[in-house]
Amino acid sequence: MTWRIEVNHVTDYRYERPVVASYNEARVTPLDTPSQSVVDANLAVSPRAEVFAYRDYWGSLVHAFDLHEPHGALVVTSRAVVETGLGLTTGAGADRDGRLPEAASWEDLRSAATEDRFYEFLAPCPLVSPLDFAEVAAAIRAACADPAEAAARAVEWARSQLEYASKSTGVTTTATQAWSGGRGVCQDFTHVTLGVLRAIGVPARYVSGYFYPKPAGTIGAHVVGESHAWVEAWTAGWTAYDPTNLVEVGERHIVVARGRDYSDVAPLRGVYSGPAGSSACVEVVLTRRA
Repeated sequence: MTWRIEVNHVTDYRYERPVVASYNEARVTPLDTPSQSVVDANLAVSPRAEVFAYRDYWGSLVHAFDLHEPHGALVVTSRAVVETGLGLTTGAGADRDGRLPEAASWEDLRSAATEDRFYEFLAPCPLVSPLDFAEVAAAIRAACADPAEAAARAVEWARSQLEYASKSTGVTTTATQAWSGGRGVCQDFTHVTLGVLRAIGVPARYVSGYFYPKPAGTIGAHVVGESHAWVEAWTAGWTAYDPTNLVEVGERHIVVARGRDYSDVAPLRGVYSGPAGSSACVEVVLTRRA
């Protein structure tokens, strides 16, 4: 089944006193993929600024802009309409490229070619240290016949380790810290899953985007949402898993960006020159249009 979803994402920064200048990057525009198509998308900045768009190293669409006049607020508004669920194969573990990948063997993943190709999705990164999950990974690997089975088991294990608790962690919380604390949000469930998968030897990447929370998806109804995160594991093809919700990744998920961890895909990041102190208000509204 395909859905058409409208996403309105507004980020409103307020500074204690006007700042002199700011330099910013936004990763809030959905991607065109074999399983989703962007029908329409636009991004607006207030105060007005010239916006430069480019693809980053991971293939995400980035809008970069800077302001060189005093401003006490910065508002970034993104609107997109996305057709989702295109070419999805039904069943658990459907590939985000619209197919069920053939199962790779442990020997396939240990090959020099695979390790070289996916080195960045196997190695430690700022928020994920696979070595910290080595003991758990060894147990999962020993119990599973192939990497695909191990990937599914790793997702289930990560979900069992954390209690969902809003605002219990921050954007700099590592996978190890979240696991130790036993609480977190979607970002933490994803980081913990990445840690286990990479420790097992399964290449895995962080996916950011949006998730429509209501399965029924009443057409025309506005739903308050937020940015979401899940994982993609490579077992001879990229297979998506949602460790936070333990639901199939399908028409309710909208891909925005991919990377090693959250630090590669932050929706909005930047620096500014001026007095310290700022606050941010983020509002995401999802509407199923068809």
